[in-house]
Amino acid sequence: MHFPTVSLTLALLASLATTALTETPAGFEIKVDTPVECSRKTQKGDKVDMHYRGRLADTGKEFDASYNRGKPFSFTLGSGQVIKGWDNGLQDMCIGEKRTLTIPPEWGYGQRNVGPIPAGSTLIFDTELIGIAGVKKDEL
Repeated sequence: MHFPTVSLTLALLASLATTALTETPAGFEIKVDTPVECSRKTQKGDKVDMHYRGRLADTGKEFDASYNRGKPFSFTLGSGQVIKGWDNGLQDMCIGEKRTLTIPPEWGYGQRNVGPIPAGSTLIFDTELIGIAGVKKDEL
């Protein structure tokens, strides 16, 4: 199911996440589901292509997924184009790696309702790094 508001919001996530935290908030978790070894990992400033599936932690209800559109989401990592949970949780990834991010409201959408996402929601994102602009996938 695709919600245009959420897709548009993904491109504008930084403007929605107003909390400027210097410490990792309680509840933020990174779980590496499919580890990959590589010589070049994601870093701040990389233009990345990510597939994702987002759901609400309390109900498990999916609110958006790039997989459903058949096209990865592209953005510049660490530049504030996405929520803080993504900017921090997707660093040091290898192409092909899959992670599950649990993102508390402080690094998500905060206390705002965003489309089907209620204010104060903890979010779970299943993510997959499809590519890093200008970087070839290591052949092992």
